Amino acid sequence: MRTVFTVAPIAFGLDKFFNLLADWPSYLAPFVDRLVPGTGQQAMYAVGVIEIVAGLLVAARPKYGAVVVAAWLAGIIVNLLLLGEFYDVALRDFGLLVGALALWRLASGRRPADRPRSAGS
Repeated sequence: MRTVFTVAPIAFGLDKFFNLLADWPSYLAPFVDRLVPGTGQQAMYAVGVIEIVAGLLVAARPKYGAVVVAAWLAGIIVNLLLLGEFYDVALRDFGLLVGALALWRLASGRRPADRPRSAGS
């Protein structure tokens, strides 16, 4: 999980500069596009930098990086829902968000509480 949540954000972040996998500005909701200065492509450059940093953070500190990736995915989901299209991508990103939260839990070292044993065990 750590490898996937390191490589994927870095790869998608880099692609924001080249648009090989998708026309990334078309995924930006007009409402969000009006909020940020510059063009949609310039906004995608900033998005790319954030994604690359998030991936590097997962590599270095998965406990914290996983939370950043999960929050970032939540923002992407909200953007896609505001766009009113790409519901399939929003659903996929929700699955990734759940995976990022699972990585956070694993990286946090949290363990389920030991169940008390009965007297006969």
